[in-house]
Amino acid sequence: MPITLYIVRHAKAEDRAMFMADHDRRLTSEGIIAAARMGRYLKSQAINPTVIVSSTAPRAADTARVLAEQLGQDPAQIRLEESLFDGGPKAYLAIVNALPGEVQSVMIVGHNPDVSYLAEFLTHQSLGSMSKGAVVAITFGNLDWAEVSGRTGSVAFQVAPKQLSGSE
Repeated sequence: MPITLYIVRHAKAEDRAMFMADHDRRLTSEGIIAAARMGRYLKSQAINPTVIVSSTAPRAADTARVLAEQLGQDPAQIRLEESLFDGGPKAYLAIVNALPGEVQSVMIVGHNPDVSYLAEFLTHQSLGSMSKGAVVAITFGNLDWAEVSGRTGSVAFQVAPKQLSGSE
């Protein structure tokens, strides 16, 4: 049975200020609205990930919470992973490879450039830089999560919040 990975770049966050650590940046109101729009779109497509994993950075964790709420999932069940903040694409892949077999789909919310690199590594397709709040769905046929690696996935879809404006 195929498994699916939804890679999400966090939605629009406040600009970096001198007094604020990059990790602590939060979503802007525009980012919250875009994440909600994306969540409603994903729900309309009957997408319901088994597990949601997010970076501990507030902008990513808040994006994950908004998505979970729109998908009808309990935001308290989101798994926060510190390694997704600055761990590079290998940190994302390590989390994917460690998923148990009963997980059919996972949504990982994180940061660029890592999420874009990961999507291109897994699919060997030129997808470009993911825009804020964008989702890339990658399917893996007849693989276990531990077998997911470079060139093993296929892009099912790629969607950005700007593509959804007014289309709900």
